[in-house]
Amino acid sequence: MNLDLTSKTALVCGSTQGIGLASAVELALLGANVTLMARDEAKLKEVMDTLDTSKGQIHRFVVADFTDNAGVKAAVEEYLRLVPDVHILINNTGGPAGGAIIDAETDQFQKAFQMHLVNNQILTQAVVPAMKQAGFGRIVNIISTSVKQPIVGLGVSNTIRGAVANWAKTMSLELGRYGITVNNVLPGYTRTGRLDAVLTMRAEAQEKTPDDLAAQMQSEIPVGRFAEPEEVAAAVAFLCSPAAGSISGINIPVDGGKTGSL
Repeated sequence: MNLDLTSKTALVCGSTQGIGLASAVELALLGANVTLMARDEAKLKEVMDTLDTSKGQIHRFVVADFTDNAGVKAAVEEYLRLVPDVHILINNTGGPAGGAIIDAETDQFQKAFQMHLVNNQILTQAVVPAMKQAGFGRIVNIISTSVKQPIVGLGVSNTIRGAVANWAKTMSLELGRYGITVNNVLPGYTRTGRLDAVLTMRAEAQEKTPDDLAAQMQSEIPVGRFAEPEEVAAAVAFLCSPAAGSISGINIPVDGGKTGSL
């Protein structure tokens, strides 16, 4: 199986923590030159220095705040003047605040749409020309199992994640002829800061402790536990490899078997 990403360059968003960080680590281990993208320069430098360089990889970082679409566009354009050939794009950013959809203000939808779908579009438009020229491209969007089954208490997130999934499917139909695949990885409950926030929110609403709620949630997962970020990253890395060249336009849950086959 060809998993070798030597000489390939990957741009990984939200890569200073959680699944984004784990994905950057896995791509570097497969030989990719990794460019980290997030808003905290100190954390970016810290993470960059930990990435594998045993295959001669050159790692970089880009500072960008995903609440600022114009800033993201300017940052990626400046980066591409230095490194014009990006072969892999990992679209990933933190989810919107939780809450019932009926209580959501309209600007919450607008902000989430801009942070997720609009930034994905900006970054994809920026890197696709070089992917077409290379005849190789991998775009992986880290979304959520809410694409298949909406999650109670995450109304805005459910809505925007669904929009991103349909955007990605459409993009896969347009780009496949150029050797570019577009796929979505759908994490379930994964041990990240986001999960901690969800546990706290739900525990307060249900008058339980976070530990008790976590135990209840894990009992509903067929494998009996939460996923680790590295397990989600393994799916991301595989989809980026040459071996996955005929896999495109799909949603892959990484959730311990919890999500049904909708």
